[in-house]
Amino acid sequence: MTKLETMGVNAKNSARFLMTAGSKKDDALKAIADSLKENAHTIIKANNIDIENGKNAGLTASLLDRLALTQERINSMADGVLQVAALPDPIGTVLEGRTLKNGLRIEKVRVPMGVIGIIYEARPNVTSDAAALCLKAGSAVILRGGKEAINSNKAIADIMRNAIEKTGFPRDCIALVEDTSRQSATQLMQLSEYLDVLIPRGGAGLIKSVVENAKVPVIETGVGNCHVYVDKSADLEMAANIIFNAKTSRPSVCNAIETVLVHKDIAKEALPRIKAELDKKNVEIRGCKITKSILGECVVPATDNDYAIEFLDYIIAVKVVDSLDDALSHIAKYSTGHSESIITSDYNSANRFTGCVDSAAVYVNASTRFTDGGEFGLGAEIGISTQKLHARGPMGLNELTSSKFIIHGNGQIR
Repeated sequence: MTKLETMGVNAKNSARFLMTAGSKKDDALKAIADSLKENAHTIIKANNIDIENGKNAGLTASLLDRLALTQERINSMADGVLQVAALPDPIGTVLEGRTLKNGLRIEKVRVPMGVIGIIYEARPNVTSDAAALCLKAGSAVILRGGKEAINSNKAIADIMRNAIEKTGFPRDCIALVEDTSRQSATQLMQLSEYLDVLIPRGGAGLIKSVVENAKVPVIETGVGNCHVYVDKSADLEMAANIIFNAKTSRPSVCNAIETVLVHKDIAKEALPRIKAELDKKNVEIRGCKITKSILGECVVPATDNDYAIEFLDYIIAVKVVDSLDDALSHIAKYSTGHSESIITSDYNSANRFTGCVDSAAVYVNASTRFTDGGEFGLGAEIGISTQKLHARGPMGLNELTSSKFIIHGNGQIR
């Protein structure tokens, strides 16, 4: 039996414990939060090694930002765990119920998934977020982070495992794959005997690899080629502020925008205002011919690929469009189904946009940066699902559960 198979067996056994743990799960989560804060120095020491290795490996500034942990970020991680603890327990919730003519009483109730696998990249905060959500949802979790954050992840996982063990929980409710080779990722994708679902969190390459190679059911998350469309009736000050926030508040995350579409009727007035805001963060603009004619030589000519990718950096693609329908066609062609926003004062345009855009989150006059489990009131999230089966959008506790039917009778036979 391989190490991963042994890990799977232990996780299955731990999952059975969690099925009936009830309110004790909150005690375990509070212990995790306290321990993360108490051992912040240990986490930061391990993280410093990852940061130094990342710099030597040539990671970009945005990737190093994703990787970095400070006292403030660790406190935020702990607070996220406490927020999950404070949420209502979904397990055992009756979703629907009825009594049949034959007297059978049927209830559909929420139940744990069982064992959840998470494959993610250089964001060590995912280690605590994922563990907390899975534990509260009554499932054991096997975590497999990227090599860039391995020292941070090991420190966080060890702290959490020690914390829950002190509250009477099996350590293997939370497990971390310490082998960061491609082989270990492939093995985890094929651990169908032990994993009930596999969730990738990361870039397009990781998600594509998991979807194509996994034998375990997969929930796709994360790739965010997000758009803002500035309609001809838009408040231009509002538009510039929203675009600045959606692009620059944290460009390395999946709910940051990558493309701005501007209606031709207001392009000459809107684009300079937008550029003035983006210049505050030295954002590179890759634009169409009309954008370049308005803004000048500072604009890099955009290619089709610029409209199709996540920059995850201080780079943005801009295109002037003829109409709302033109914007809708562009989004339909290039969107990854994550988050899109329209800036408009026209009620009909807003309704057409929200009705026609097929993404997990569609905004009117607001930043796409709100697509987040915490912002939506779900607590920490496991990721943003961009698919349509089982879960879509920010995945909180409810999205990490399944259901079963419980039937009560008094001797009925068929």
